[in-house]
Parts: sequence; structure tokens; C-alpha cells
Amino acid sequence: MQTLRERIEKGDFMSEMKFQTSRSGGAGGQHVNKVESKVQLFFDLDNTMFLTEEEKTLIREKLKNKITDEGLLQIQAQEKRSQLQNKEIAIRKFYKLIQKSLAKKKARKPTKPGKGAVEKRLKSKKSQAEKKANRSWKY
Repeated sequence: MQTLRERIEKGDFMSEMKFQTSRSGGAGGQHVNKVESKVQLFFDLDNTMFLTEEEKTLIREKLKNKITDEGLLQIQAQEKRSQLQNKEIAIRKFYKLIQKSLAKKKARKPTKPGKGAVEKRLKSKKSQAEKKANRSWKY
């Protein structure tokens, strides 16, 4: 089985991506009102043949807020005034999300603080206590 990076570089996912354009919101004047520069990318997670079932499950768990009820992973881009640039941005976002959601989380190794750190903490606590003790009136 190929790695995810190899599948991305080969361009496997491109054939299963669907794009939809619409008018972008925000500033831009007349240009915004007549040009469809916003791009929405849809990727059918349930029916893709380039991901294994366990990869699909991982993606579903981690990106559940970006997946529609029909099982489509939805990404949009409207940063640029060009439809082509927004399409490229959406594709990059898609690849970044897929890679991030399939990345294995590094296990944390529990460690104890070093001797120097413990001494430093106790010293700072002692100096703080002395500082506060010196604030009160003594008869």
C-alpha cells in the first residue's frame, strides 16, 4: 500500500474531487457582484477508493464538523479574487486536513522534574513567603 504522501503526489484524489463556484462575499465592489470566485470543494468520503476503511474512520472522527450528512467532506476558499487561485487554495487545504487527521499522535512519556527545577521552585516559594512575611506589622 502506498503512503498518503505518495497518493497525494500522484494525484489520486483529484479525480474524486467535485468543485462548485459561487459569488464571494465581502468587500470588492462591483467585481464581487459579477464574478463567481468562491470555490467549494466536495470529497465523497464514503465512496472513495483511495482511502482504507480505517483511514476513513479516522477522518470522520477528526473532521466531523466539516463532513455533511451525506458523507461529503466540504472545504471552501474565497480569499483571493481569482477562481483558479481559490481552487488551488481549497485543494491545499484538503490535503493539509487529510494529512493532519491521519497523522499519528506522539505518545507522551511521563517524566519527573529534575533536581535543579525542584530546588529552583522551592527557592522561589521561600523568597515569596519571606516577601509576604515582611509586609506585616510587627510589635
